[in-house]
Amino acid sequence: MATKNPPFKIILGSSSKARREILAEMGYEFAIMTADIDEKGIRREKPEDLVMALAEAKADAIVQRLPVGGPLEEDASTTLLITADTVVVYRGVIREKPTSEKEAHEFIKGYSGSHAAVVGSIVVTNLATGKRCGGWDSAEVYFLEIPDEVIDSLLLRLTRGLHSTLLEV
Repeated sequence: MATKNPPFKIILGSSSKARREILAEMGYEFAIMTADIDEKGIRREKPEDLVMALAEAKADAIVQRLPVGGPLEEDASTTLLITADTVVVYRGVIREKPTSEKEAHEFIKGYSGSHAAVVGSIVVTNLATGKRCGGWDSAEVYFLEIPDEVIDSLLLRLTRGLHSTLLEV
């Protein structure tokens, strides 16, 4: 789908394995920079507002770290920074990445036989102009019953580092 030499460069502002795989599968080459922000320090009542605020904060943090006068600035007219965020809304409560294996187990067990909304955002920043465009979307996900042994197996793989979490889409 992508050309071998697109007319722009891409910086993916994410450590998400799933996001890396999507761009790679589309044939794009890209650099990776991650934002060092306190995501828990950014709160919004609505999940749509939260994912947009987080994606924008990630972009701001990365832009501030770009070298002035360095190679990125020379290429800035053709460099796009892509940042994103995703949350799950379950029974009206916004859920972000679980902070422990116990919490991950509780999340997955709760989804068993139920449903949750996944809300994701993307923000694209043109590094030459500073112009930013972004948006969000959501999807309702319905789960069959998830047996305990499946949950345990999934968590085992996650703790071994062989994962893309439910929030890395």
